[in-house]
This record gives sequence, structure tokens and C-alpha cells, in this order.
Amino acid sequence: MAKKTSLFECQHCGFQSSKWQGRCTNCGTWDSLVELKASQIKDLKVMRDVQTSSKPLPITEVSFEDIERFSSTQEEFDIVLGGGIVRGGLYLIGGSPGVGKSTLLLKVSGSLAKKGQKVLYVSGEESASQIKMRANRLDCVDEHLFLLNEIELNIIKTHLVSKEFEVCIIDSIQTIFSESIMSAPGSVSQVREVTFELMRLAKEYGIAIFIIGHITKEGSIAGPRVLEHMVDCVLYFEGDPSSELRILRGFKNRFGTTSDVGIFEMKQNGLVSAKNASKLFFSQKRKAAGSAITVLLEGSRALILEIQALVSESSFANPKRAATGFEINRLNMLLALLEKKLDIPLKGYDVFINVTGGIKISETSADLAVVAAILSSLHNRVLNNDVAFIGEVSLIGDIREVSNIDARLKEMENYGFKNAILAKKPAQKSAIKCYEAGEVTKILDWM
Repeated sequence: MAKKTSLFECQHCGFQSSKWQGRCTNCGTWDSLVELKASQIKDLKVMRDVQTSSKPLPITEVSFEDIERFSSTQEEFDIVLGGGIVRGGLYLIGGSPGVGKSTLLLKVSGSLAKKGQKVLYVSGEESASQIKMRANRLDCVDEHLFLLNEIELNIIKTHLVSKEFEVCIIDSIQTIFSESIMSAPGSVSQVREVTFELMRLAKEYGIAIFIIGHITKEGSIAGPRVLEHMVDCVLYFEGDPSSELRILRGFKNRFGTTSDVGIFEMKQNGLVSAKNASKLFFSQKRKAAGSAITVLLEGSRALILEIQALVSESSFANPKRAATGFEINRLNMLLALLEKKLDIPLKGYDVFINVTGGIKISETSADLAVVAAILSSLHNRVLNNDVAFIGEVSLIGDIREVSNIDARLKEMENYGFKNAILAKKPAQKSAIKCYEAGEVTKILDWM
């Protein structure tokens, strides 16, 4: 008799093992390995045999294909996609519940349909009447937009190919299942099989397919990591559902860069592209202690941000340290530096940092503004609201230069700023008066 072959697969990360284990050695999840059936193992072997049948070609003999793009009708969305939607592209969009994934894609679908393109919106979570009600609110009802309530993959494939759709929206990938896989929708096997079939359809028929994916409590897209490897573009929505501001970031893009972000506002008619993005993050109101301005670079876009600090005496032995939109470990580093270099006894003070507008700072150019805001709040001294602090603060107390300073100064000019404190004056002349500050101790001169 032939020996039975066993294969176990982790339902969280897709890791496969020849024997059962209580804990996945890849992702560390307990009791997540499930034994695959004989038919599933056979399918995997067939896929591997097909993959090994291809022949290598010299790169000089490979023909070059031009990428055909078309606009999504949303300016900010096009920026993140790298210039527009690519025909045959497979896109994955993730985000927390209520952040606006379905709203944005339904609005894009309606706008494309009004331009004459045939769009299929597949929903496994909402009924057609619910989608129609939201479409009326978003003003995206058109005869070229088709709705399909279905979760079986073969039926979706039949409708998708028969009417020659140009764009397809899958809401969401965790609800779709294939009859060839004997497991529940949303499992590793189902998500992998469905995504593979959608990828094949997108490439073979030139259909741009957008997949909406749920995220876990850790913030990653639910399902196997292979899901993100198979698609052409991975986008994440960020933002508090209670706030009007939404930020769309690209974490993978085979058709463009991942450095740019899209900024949207949630209005009555859905998500709309933000025209003047910097106005969402700061406003030149009355002067107040503990407030400092900086210029952040998100991709190729400069944004003016307000850093707020609150320093108050602590009534506990261990003072509190909290930051919203700023990395807490970097805040602790800056506080230790201020104690060392400026002899400021911050051990007896609670320190709170907030970045207005709900944006998260991922670069170090805001270090100088954080230091200025902390010192302003500590000494209760007001900083001028026409000056911006731009620079990275090192552990030895030096202020380092940041990249693309010319774009930051140009954004300051558009909003009427007059002065900037930098590590080094730029080579090009600017209407902004720049002051050099080589060490963090120089900031005391502006208090």
C-alpha cells in the first residue's frame, strides 16, 4: 500500500508542515495548523509541476509591453496608484472597519461608469438595496455600474467574463469561496485559491480588479501573507472613523512608487480628494505656549503640521509619557537628551505630545519642533506662529539636515510663513528667512 502523505497548514500565515504542531513555528500562533485533504495536496503538486514546465529566456528576447493606465477620477487616488489604474492590475485595499474602503471604491465605480466603462461591484456582505441606497447618497448611480450579490467564485467568474467588464470590485475577499476547496470562507486555503483565480482573470482578460480586505487587531490584512505577495498593489487606509481626515498609503506597487500618499476628506457625498492638504493639519490662530510648527514630507508632498506639547508637574514617582502621532520611543530619547544637554529636570514632569490632524509622523524632521514645543510649554513662553522648526536631533545634541528642504520651504511660502530654523541654510535662495542652529542648545535663544 502507498504511504499516506500528510500536510498541515497554518490558518494564519499559510506555513506548511509535514506533521502537526501545537504552535506554528513561522508566526507563533497556537493551535492553528489544520490538515489538508488529499485533493488539496494533489492540487498543490499540479501547480508546482506546471510552474516548473516554463523555460528561461534571455532578457534581450523578452518583449516590452507598455502599461496602459486610465484615471480613477479621484486625483488623490491616482497619485497613490502611480498615475492611474492599470488594465489587468490586481489591487488590495485594507483598513479598519468604517474607515471608508467601500465608500471610496463605490464612488470610483460610479465615476468610471458615468464615463462609459462597465464596472462590476461584487458584494458578499451587503445586499443590492443597501449598496443602491449608499450609491444614491454618493451620486454614483449609472446604468454601466452592475451589482452582484454572490460569494461563489465560479459564478462570479462567469458573470465577470461574459459581459466584458473593465473594472471589478470584490467586497470582501474574506467572504468569497471556491467549491474546489473544502474549507470555510476566509481560511488560508480559500483566500489563496480565490486570489490566484482573480489574478489569472485580471491578467488574461485585462480587467482591473480591486479586492477589499479586512484587517486584524494588529493592523495587518487578515489571511495569509501570500495574499499581499500575489497582488500588484497593496494599499492601506488610515484614519479615525470619527474624524473627517483619511490617508491612503501604498505599501507595494509594481506599477509605481510607494512613497506618495493620498489625502481624503469624508463629506456628505463620500470621500473626496483634499485640495489644500496643509489646511487640514494646522491653522494660524492665536499664539499659545506649547505649540510649534514643522514641515513634514510625505512622499513628494510637503505638509505643514502643528506639534502640541503639554508639560506639567507630576504627582507620581514615575512621570507619564504619552504621544499621539509621534513615536513614544523617540520622545523618550529626546527627553533624555534635554535632561543631559540642557540640565532640565524633566523627571518630575508629565509630558504629552500631540500631532494635530490625526497624521502619524514617520520621519525625523519633526524632532526639532517637538523639542521647541516641549521647551515652550515648560517655560510657558509663546513661539511666533510664522516660524517653522525643521531638523533631526541626534543623540549627541546636534541638529542634522533633512532631505528635500527646498520643497518644504516652498510649501511654507504658500501659507505665508516668514522664518525657518534649520540645521543649514539651503543653497537656493528663498523668500523664507532661514536661521542656522547646529546644536539643540541654540533653541533656547528662541524661547
